[in-house]
Amino acid sequence: MTQSPIKITDTTFRDGHQSLLATRLRMEDMEPMAAAMDQIGFHSMEVWGGATFDTATRFLGEDPWDRLRKFKELMPNTPLSMLLRGQSLVGYRTYADDVVQEFVERSSENGIDVFRVFDALNDEWNLSKAAESVKNTGKHLQMTLCYSVTESGKMGGPIYSLDYYLSKAELFESMGADSICIKDMAGLLAPYDAYNLVKGLKSKISVPLQLHSHYTSGMASMSVLKAIEAGIDVVDTSLAPLALRTSQPAIEPLVVTLSGTPYDPKLDLEQLLQLGDQLESILPKYRHHLESPKAAVIDAKVLSHQIPGGMASNLLSQLREADAIDKLDEVLEEIPKTRKDLGYPPLVTPMSQMIGSQSVSNVLFGKYEMISGQVKEYVYGMYGRPPSVIDPEIAKTVLKDYKKGSPVIHERPANLLDPEMEKAKSEIADITDNIDDVLIYALYPTTGLKFLRIKHGLDQMPEEMKPGFDSEPVAIIPQPRDQYPPKSQLTKTFNVFVENEYFKVEIDPADVPPNQTVPMVNQPEGINQEKIAPDFKEPNSKDSVINNGESLVSPMPGILLRYLVEEGDEVKVGEPVAILEAMKMENTLPSPATGTVQKLQVTEGATVVKGDVLIVLS
Repeated sequence: MTQSPIKITDTTFRDGHQSLLATRLRMEDMEPMAAAMDQIGFHSMEVWGGATFDTATRFLGEDPWDRLRKFKELMPNTPLSMLLRGQSLVGYRTYADDVVQEFVERSSENGIDVFRVFDALNDEWNLSKAAESVKNTGKHLQMTLCYSVTESGKMGGPIYSLDYYLSKAELFESMGADSICIKDMAGLLAPYDAYNLVKGLKSKISVPLQLHSHYTSGMASMSVLKAIEAGIDVVDTSLAPLALRTSQPAIEPLVVTLSGTPYDPKLDLEQLLQLGDQLESILPKYRHHLESPKAAVIDAKVLSHQIPGGMASNLLSQLREADAIDKLDEVLEEIPKTRKDLGYPPLVTPMSQMIGSQSVSNVLFGKYEMISGQVKEYVYGMYGRPPSVIDPEIAKTVLKDYKKGSPVIHERPANLLDPEMEKAKSEIADITDNIDDVLIYALYPTTGLKFLRIKHGLDQMPEEMKPGFDSEPVAIIPQPRDQYPPKSQLTKTFNVFVENEYFKVEIDPADVPPNQTVPMVNQPEGINQEKIAPDFKEPNSKDSVINNGESLVSPMPGILLRYLVEEGDEVKVGEPVAILEAMKMENTLPSPATGTVQKLQVTEGATVVKGDVLIVLS
């Protein structure tokens, strides 16, 4: 047999922690490992792109450009790879061509060698500008086939057949691809389908072929092996501590499996094991991001709901924050229904976020009662051409009262967008003129601006962004019973459910002097008629706002992007009054009643939790 050593791309510093830890690894924990990773001999290392850009600015208070430059400095011998969402870049909408061109140029300049470019709909309209921009930099253009199935769990059928992927691959090669990647984001590629797909592609294209798969269904390791036997050139793996579950296959067993065969990558197992131990030592502080109500390592139901790894961890986190983790199974059942309604798009960012968030809304608020702005844009055509027909009745519901109208577009979406870079430069000219900062703002006008104000010393970094805040909580040392403070009359009893365990907990405000009281009204007979002093204030909640009318409360955790009304405005019930970003989607919130806007309770750009009052009506 001809010697054909397999090449390996490592995903530990990007997709590994994006899939398992909601992209929360900080640079301070990756940096000590980087130099040793550089010595392994990987074909490339995926270190950037995907959700890392957004998460760094939104949650970690880290500059993603600084992170990239540091990786390049620490790993000069290994090509650095990024995941680029075509016309959506590292964001969640279609950006203008000038933003795409500038972002690619700056990514190349700051250290990216391999651009893995994909479109959530495999639509070449959304790939053309990014592909052209990468070729102009002289860097490696890897174009991507987003692998999906319909409802059968196997390749084939009227949409995602072998011919579909072969024709797309030939088209992508003609667009200048230096290599092509099969992106199996949800772990749906069955082993023998992998073999047949690789064989078919190798017969049609002349450029190298790579496989990126997730372990979610339990098939990825088998599929990688069959792909190797079929002639794949490169496969993606992760170090074991950030492998399996919704992440990639682990590299260590693959190295042993291929040892002594014609496919032997000849990587040092002991070095890999040492790096795994080093990684394992830092992960306990991130362990709560791995929490799942399920005990199983694999999720066989992914063959039905098809949610990819990166989305799965975020979906759990978002449901937990919305106090709706008990609705997980309902959401997973709703996802394939919503996907069918919306034309069977491959479930990869940003389509996975759209389908996932819409499914959550359908479960929590009723079928298509709350529709994100991004779903409206998709149905209108601003994300490209869906693989199948969108249900006409659903489309009618989604586009009802949509600002751009109801007829869908039938041309390249970016053609309809005006240039954006000059406008972005002018809007933050009083903060910075650094082009990388401008791109952060252009990509994320709300969260990006918050980050830039922190970076340039205009605002303080919130505690929740600081290193250490996100660490695993330390044990609480109980105080001796004789030091317990007396209970106040505000003590409340709560039922607390933690997974399958029940606790009865009494809560008492810690900062209320027990003797500082005022008369209380309407108390039951026999209760001491006293109350705490009026300077004590409860958190912002629906109950904490005293008014004679209605209040608009946040239906879920998120960011209050902007108000659509001002104080004093008259509004009617159902009228759009605010935009809430939740699950990375923009949701228009309607007025709960007819009345006058008495108070806008929250500052635009502020983070809110479920139940926070946003608008007070009178």
